[in-house]
Amino acid sequence: MQNYKNNDNDAVLLAAYQAWSAAHALRNSRLRNKRFTYGDQWADATRDAQGRTVTEWQRYCADGRNAPITNNVLRQMVKTIVGRFRSEHISHHADEPHLAKVRQENLLDELDSRTLEEFLISGCCVQRVDLKHDLCDKHVEVRQVNLNNFFMNAPLDPLCRDCEIIGEVHDLNMADLIRRVAHHSRKKGAWVRRLYTDNLSDRIASFTATIGADTQSGHDFWYSHTGKCRAIEVWTLESREVLVCHDTRQAQLYVLPITEYKKLKSMPDVKVRWDIATCWHCRWYAPSGELLDSYESPFAHGSHPFITKFYPLTDGEVHSFVEDVIDQQKYLNRLVTLVDHIMDASAKGVLIYPDTAIPNGFTWDDVRAVWRSSNGVLPYSPGMTDAKPEQISMNATNIGAYDMIQLQMRLLEEISGVSGALQGRNVNTSGSASLYQSQADNSSIALADIFETFNTFRTARDHKILTL
Repeated sequence: MQNYKNNDNDAVLLAAYQAWSAAHALRNSRLRNKRFTYGDQWADATRDAQGRTVTEWQRYCADGRNAPITNNVLRQMVKTIVGRFRSEHISHHADEPHLAKVRQENLLDELDSRTLEEFLISGCCVQRVDLKHDLCDKHVEVRQVNLNNFFMNAPLDPLCRDCEIIGEVHDLNMADLIRRVAHHSRKKGAWVRRLYTDNLSDRIASFTATIGADTQSGHDFWYSHTGKCRAIEVWTLESREVLVCHDTRQAQLYVLPITEYKKLKSMPDVKVRWDIATCWHCRWYAPSGELLDSYESPFAHGSHPFITKFYPLTDGEVHSFVEDVIDQQKYLNRLVTLVDHIMDASAKGVLIYPDTAIPNGFTWDDVRAVWRSSNGVLPYSPGMTDAKPEQISMNATNIGAYDMIQLQMRLLEEISGVSGALQGRNVNTSGSASLYQSQADNSSIALADIFETFNTFRTARDHKILTL
């Protein structure tokens, strides 16, 4: 079996790796947003008194305080938005017969809800639509793409019309990999099997060194952590010379490759115009650089199978819903933890008992027992002084923290747009149902941009389904 290696293929795979590496900051931002959404909100890096880098959790615990408290408001906000989407937007385009069938087979209502959750957390959503062939059957498959395995050139156009390279990193078992790239060729299947069992790690290290790729920071791109076969699927937008032909006798317009020019010179009824055409080309690579498969887009839409949406993509930047309210969530946690620390440190019913006033025959355990009991009598002997037992009870928590907590809760609602009315809270029982519905609808206006952007993504996905 041919090795399928050349400099052009190396350049394409290197470009794919560079596109994946360029999204490093976006993946880190997504990871932080995900941690906060699901309750891990004290893991940000900070410095302790000695200048060492530690997590906020470690710093609080090292200072001898109680463990910090997490009040996860973000998760409830995300659930509220997903719930509003399920109740109002889930039936989008469900009336088209073919699309309804695909929606049912792929459980798109559930998939879209999870994709929206990802969209709120990371500001990105990526799905792909494939026409799957299973022996004697074929069907449309729609699935969500994990952003850790996805790459594309950094887009500036909000509709991603400037996309030129896009792809996905796969971890497949041997049978699935051979089924995808061998095309029913037993000989090629045997070659692929040997490729992944013959010193693969050493060949990956040699190949990445040859093309100048960094395997330390890009380890997740080149190596599988699941024990499966790593394969890299790369789609590139390529251009080629073509001839636009107009058959005046048959009244037909068609396109031929440039190699057909001499043949057309003998056809006087055909007028020819030179032009440049673009097409999407797919290549599958082993992580050691071998080209496993190569083909032009097999879809009727002529494009790649991915559907992407990045929000808001101003100057190419992505800023998610969760990112906007993380600071308020952190400050809320700090305030609640501060109140807990003050309450723990404040004197609460402390009994000051002079050691010179303890009665004869009493021990300190006897004093504690009487003090804790109801209707207990605790005698004392003043001795040589007038000192007597005295209980101290004070409230040192009224420092404005409660007002600050309420302020942060209001800021969370105002910044996120997820108001109490939208969450079913703050219901005025004296008002009518239509009034409450009006309040909820008005609250949804702040989220209209998110919903409409996501529905634009779904519309693009549905279009690809219908034009496979």
